[in-house]
Amino acid sequence: MKMTTGLYMRIIHRYLGFFLAGIMAIYAISGIIMIFRNTDFLKKEVIVERQLEPNLSGDQLGPQLRMRVNVDKTEGDVIYFGQSTYNTKTGLAIVQKKELPVVLQKMEHLHKATTDSPIYWLNIFFGISLLFFVVSAFWMFLPKTSVFKKGIYFSLAGIVLTIIILFI
Repeated sequence: MKMTTGLYMRIIHRYLGFFLAGIMAIYAISGIIMIFRNTDFLKKEVIVERQLEPNLSGDQLGPQLRMRVNVDKTEGDVIYFGQSTYNTKTGLAIVQKKELPVVLQKMEHLHKATTDSPIYWLNIFFGISLLFFVVSAFWMFLPKTSVFKKGIYFSLAGIVLTIIILFI
């Protein structure tokens, strides 16, 4: 049997799809969870005590705690920011925050990886694989068939819908 481009594309599409099934599920779940990142959905409250240098200003707290710090008020030796406090005399910071469970945090970290992360290559590989799926999907059916023609219409409808949503 002669290996045509179409047959070759279908074989790669099939096995790459099986190979990436797990990562596609993880990206799908983490993407849905990230939609709710500005809410407390699935988050639990965590209280962390950190000993910092005494006499830090509100502007110096953010980099020390690796978070955004918007000072709400200062009373005596205590700086209040959100549900958290910092005692300028003792240097004790009590930070209250809401976090996703560890597994979901890891999934979200994977989804948001940048070149600073050692796993960014996985995102590049996944993106290229998805682009391959887009292209190889057009080799699944012969161009003269009605399924292929309907597929073109659905693809165009998806493109138009996406463009409309982008500008809403």
